[in-house]
Amino acid sequence: MSVGSRAPLQLAILISGRGSNMAAIARACLAGQINAHVRVVISDRPGVAGLGVARELGIEALTVPWPGATGKEAFEHTLGEALDTRHPGLIVLAGFMRILSPQFVARYTGRMLNIHPSLLPKYTGLHTHRRALEAKDTEHGASVHFVTAELDGGPVILQSRVPVRPGDTEEDLSARVQATEHIIYPRVIGLVADGRVAWDEGRVRLDGKLLDAPLTENPRAHANH
Repeated sequence: MSVGSRAPLQLAILISGRGSNMAAIARACLAGQINAHVRVVISDRPGVAGLGVARELGIEALTVPWPGATGKEAFEHTLGEALDTRHPGLIVLAGFMRILSPQFVARYTGRMLNIHPSLLPKYTGLHTHRRALEAKDTEHGASVHFVTAELDGGPVILQSRVPVRPGDTEEDLSARVQATEHIIYPRVIGLVADGRVAWDEGRVRLDGKLLDAPLTENPRAHANH
C-alpha cells in the first residue's frame, strides 16, 4: 500500500485538563493536514474543559476516573479496556498527568507518544519552565517522544527550541512553548501516520533509517510567538 492510500491512523488521546494539544491535533486531522482520525479522547478527571472541546469537535469523549494511588491497577485495567475496544493505532498523551505503570506501557510499546515541555533529557518531570529560568537558560522548548517505562525517558523524535528572553516569567515561557507544541505534535503524528516514523527496539526510524539525534523544528519560525 502506498503512503498516499493509507487508511487514516486511528488515535486515542489521553488528557487531564484543557486539552489544547488535543484540540490542535484534532483540528489538524479534521483539516486533512495529517492522515489521522481521533477515535476517542479520554480524561482521568471528570468535567475538564478538554472533554467539552472534544465533543464540540464531534469526537467521542469519556472519563476513566483516577481513584487514587491505591486504585492504580484497577484504573489501568479500565483504561486499557477503553482503549482496546476502540483499536487505536496510536495512543497520544496530551497533558495527561498520570504516571503509567511499566506493565501498562509495555502493552503499547511503540504505539504511545508524549509531548514534554523541555529539551529532553533536560528537565524531566514537573516545573520545567521555572527550572529553565532558574538555570538562566537562553533557550527552552518541547520534545515529542515515544513513551517508555522511564519517566520522560523514551526516544525523542522531534524537538522545537524557543528563546528565553530577558524578563520572561514562567507564564511567558509556557505560552511560547505551548505555541510550538501545537505545531510539532501534529507534525510527528503525521509522520507516524504516513509510515515515515516508527519505533525500532528503543530507537526511532525515519524513512527506514535510525535517527542518531532528534529532528529539530526551525526555532526561528516561532521567534515572534
